[in-house]
Amino acid sequence: MARGRFQVVCCGMAGVLAVEAQTAHAFPRHSHEQFGVGLIERGAQRSLSGRGVVEAGAGDLITVNPGEVHDGSPIGDAGRTWRMLYFDPSLIAETACDVHEGRMRTCEFVHPVLRDDTPVEAFRALYQALTAPAAERTELRRDETLAVLVDRLLRERPSDDVPAAPAAIRIAREVIDDNPAASVTLAELAHASGLSRYQVVRGFSRAFGLTPHTYLVQRRIDLARHLITGGMPLADAAAASGFADQSHMTRHFVRRFGFPPGALAAAA
Repeated sequence: MARGRFQVVCCGMAGVLAVEAQTAHAFPRHSHEQFGVGLIERGAQRSLSGRGVVEAGAGDLITVNPGEVHDGSPIGDAGRTWRMLYFDPSLIAETACDVHEGRMRTCEFVHPVLRDDTPVEAFRALYQALTAPAAERTELRRDETLAVLVDRLLRERPSDDVPAAPAAIRIAREVIDDNPAASVTLAELAHASGLSRYQVVRGFSRAFGLTPHTYLVQRRIDLARHLITGGMPLADAAAASGFADQSHMTRHFVRRFGFPPGALAAAA
């Protein structure tokens, strides 16, 4: 049960990805471009979050913010089962603006683990509304449960809540962000930032929670995800994202997300 079962479920709303999993897979440190909300159905897990190491068990909601570095390992040998919804930031921002009548500027999920009947029931209802057969979906039910969930989970983030990364380290990250598909060496990052190679590795890890190489792979996965959901064939998406081939891309997808890119393409 190292990987277990993962299923990307067809979802009746643009900007939302639904995933079901039953697995004992231990996820390495990674991040998502989206907001994530999930419900642990069975078992338990321990994970790193933006607020330290947390534990979640059956009946708990788990959340993650865009760019928040996290991991996840099962507690015990039986693994865990969950359902997750990943939301594009623009969709959450639009919903939050509506819920808070335009007063909320920057927002985040402040509880990486939460046990509260109201958001749990809202999540269950929203998941059902999004993944039901097309003939049974209703926009009214979908939109009202999304509003309730966002209202209970999101809080405004003070603008000075997250310390800025040093300017030199931000420059190194920009080199990667400008073209994730391009080959880049540690020496090139050091030259661009004016630091030594070791200073880049140490500073990058401290500022962003990932080494430069791990961050590069993460950005390539993000790029591939956009290309695949846009309809690009898997082999072409792999090449355009900087992976050696489709198998190389698939290995990284499975390691970080549990499911292969083909599952994403099928759902899209």
